[in-house]
Amino acid sequence: MLTRDGRLLFATRCARMFGYGFLSVVLGLYLAAVGLDGFQVGLILALTLVGDAAISLWLTTHADRLGRRRVLLAGALLMVLAGAVFAISHDFWVLLLAATIGVISPSGNEVGPFLAVEQAALTQTVPDTQRTRIFAWYNLAGSVSTATGALAAGLLAQTLQNHGVSALDSYRAVVLGYAAVGILLAIGFRRISPAVEAPRAVDVSVATRLGLHKSRGVVARLSVLFALDAFGGGFVMQSLIAYWFHVQFGADPAVLGLIFFGANILAGVSALLAAPLAARIGLINTMVFTHVPSNMLLILVPFMPTLELAVLVLLARFSISQMDVPTRQSYTMAVVEPDERSAAAGVTGIARSLGSAVSPLLAAPLVATAGLAALPFVIAGTLKIGYDVLMYRSFRNIRPPEEQHRAPEAPAPTPR
Repeated sequence: MLTRDGRLLFATRCARMFGYGFLSVVLGLYLAAVGLDGFQVGLILALTLVGDAAISLWLTTHADRLGRRRVLLAGALLMVLAGAVFAISHDFWVLLLAATIGVISPSGNEVGPFLAVEQAALTQTVPDTQRTRIFAWYNLAGSVSTATGALAAGLLAQTLQNHGVSALDSYRAVVLGYAAVGILLAIGFRRISPAVEAPRAVDVSVATRLGLHKSRGVVARLSVLFALDAFGGGFVMQSLIAYWFHVQFGADPAVLGLIFFGANILAGVSALLAAPLAARIGLINTMVFTHVPSNMLLILVPFMPTLELAVLVLLARFSISQMDVPTRQSYTMAVVEPDERSAAAGVTGIARSLGSAVSPLLAAPLVATAGLAALPFVIAGTLKIGYDVLMYRSFRNIRPPEEQHRAPEAPAPTPR
């Protein structure tokens, strides 16, 4: 059973992911509507992730000393700042600065310091055998909220346009809604009790680098691999896929909202199915052997001749795409020391943010260029399959505590 704080953390995750989904569907369209070209859109999306990584790295590696509630509140205020500036200004340099300093999710996925701190807080409240299950529900809650946000944004923008509001102003309404979500988060985080704070102060003489000591090597290896995975994923973040559907098939905001509503619902269900599968075959096997076919489907999306077929393949991909997420999060928490969990989640999360930061800069111009729009999907799928192979080879023999009682198994074939 979740504690009151656990329920609050689930509620704030739902609100936050609703905001991320709400914004991501129209963010690329909004930036294009204010007059930015493909390169400028890509640069803003990239620096959004770079700035987020820099700020989140400092916050998450100091969260146990500064206070987890303070870090979460700071993240919420950065959301408000970014949303407000994006809604008010159309100047490229102002938007670039706000994207770098503030917290904005162009992908519909987690950004900011929230995830690392919440993972650490949840992990210390549940036994090892329940950790993956709690993370699966945590991800399902987030996916459903992202889906709902995407649907709401598409319907809101389309409804406003149908009533004579310009496309630009309809997208601005969504951006303002994102800022409002940040205010709700700040209120929620202020209600969390001191029980979520680190159980004891980190020993400064031991945790000498980024809050890590014994687990530094494992975290470094995980970070490199997670960065590779995220670099591939950055080519197909939700804002760019929405932009691609708009460019290739003329999909309007309402259609885009429906597409990503379905995609995120399926992603959430796939995350929930990860827990029982991981209990049977292990966390690493679940991560790898569901991720490979998912990315094969991703490569096929741009080669579909119609909107309907492209959506069908994309939805098939999302139906298994997120089974690696709760397992990856649970595995990271399991193989590090308890007093390194916030730092480990933060460092690996930052690695993912940095890995995905460059990709939009490369992908956005490709999506907008006739004859090259398929490349982001192909590059993304190929890189992510490469990550799967390397992840399996590097960590198949490092088991979390709940799997160490199992008898050794014959190694599964390396995915190709």
